[in-house]
Amino acid sequence: MKNPALHLVTPVDLPRGIHAVHALPDAELSALWDSIIVEPQLKDRLLSQAILNYTLRPNISRNDVPLHGVILLVGLPGTGKTSLARGLASKLAAVLKSPGQGFRLVEVDPHALTSSAMGKTQRAVSELFSQTIAEHAANGPTVVLLDEVETLAADRAKLSLEANPVDIHRATDAVLVQLDALAASHPNLLFIATSNFPQAIDDAFTSRCDLVVDVPLPGPDAVAKILGSCLDAIAQKFPMVSKLTRADGLAKVARAAVGLDGRAIRKLVVSAMAMRKETALDPNQLSLPDLQAAVAQAQASRRPDKERP
Repeated sequence: MKNPALHLVTPVDLPRGIHAVHALPDAELSALWDSIIVEPQLKDRLLSQAILNYTLRPNISRNDVPLHGVILLVGLPGTGKTSLARGLASKLAAVLKSPGQGFRLVEVDPHALTSSAMGKTQRAVSELFSQTIAEHAANGPTVVLLDEVETLAADRAKLSLEANPVDIHRATDAVLVQLDALAASHPNLLFIATSNFPQAIDDAFTSRCDLVVDVPLPGPDAVAKILGSCLDAIAQKFPMVSKLTRADGLAKVARAAVGLDGRAIRKLVVSAMAMRKETALDPNQLSLPDLQAAVAQAQASRRPDKERP
């Protein structure tokens, strides 16, 4: 009988609270790691911390070094945190995987665990961690992605008296208890959490993180690389676009786009093509003025309340 923990399950097979399960390494997820353009030092730091989870944790007492196997990525929406997390899991498996090991990535859907009924959120969280995640970890090295972790570990000191706060408190308590229990029993388990709102995460969760990394908005050089990669991809089908990657004015466009997140920057090229019907009909006609107009439009649409406080 095939081991279900090593089987890439379909959505109908997934237990409550699990969005997806991937066998690692995975070529598509590894491509995500390469596609996210950030400072190389940031990627090196993340990969090194993830590797330490599997080389140091099993060989040292938690009484001496209280590692929990948790990495937290914070930053504005669109900076690539989730893609970095998925890519990191695949890159880690590629570095460490040896015959007989079944690395996997388990993606948690936190919104599937919440309930308005008293006690149900707490029970769902406890079952997810103590049963589902523990079972995966028992069958081999496991990376768990906790996207939007503030949904599961809300800051109890800032909770409103509305929306069933007692159960939310208890759900956060359950997350913390289970993190401690899993850290003690499964050193081959690594959590990678992401958050757009780190101020909404409970301090007790943050204190359990082995590494907290702020994923910044792209600077001028990163913006230029992102634009260049998008133009190169489009030029494979529309060759005349390639001239823009060598245009002197592209650096000016990149400087004008600073302040936009990575997702918005990647969409700039498409927005630029939509500036004129002629370019939409024939993307080969894309020009620097089109890109400049798209940047100006994107910057004008930004609202102050979207900025990091």
